[in-house]
Amino acid sequence: MKKIKITVMKIACYRDLIEKYENPIEYACDMKVGQVFIANGWKKPENFCQSAWDTISPFVMALSHGGKGFYDGWMKNPKSAMLSCNDGFRPVSFLIEAMEYDEV
Repeated sequence: MKKIKITVMKIACYRDLIEKYENPIEYACDMKVGQVFIANGWKKPENFCQSAWDTISPFVMALSHGGKGFYDGWMKNPKSAMLSCNDGFRPVSFLIEAMEYDEV
């Protein structure tokens, strides 16, 4: 089973939607652009957002078991995927990539 590199690529914030629809909260997300996590197979990396994991984990599992070419080849690197978490107010975009065994 391959390890999977998860890189935070972009974080959006839709203040208009937050002001109109979200109840005030103290804590939302502490991800930072450029932050890297390594998933050991399908195991969620330590300190990784559970909600984001719920969204990307099927792709992590597929890549860790050799899957590639999602959605008829939408990615230039077939052993990768660009996905966003399901937070409609502050979506975080992740690049997930299968690591070669010599990268581990």
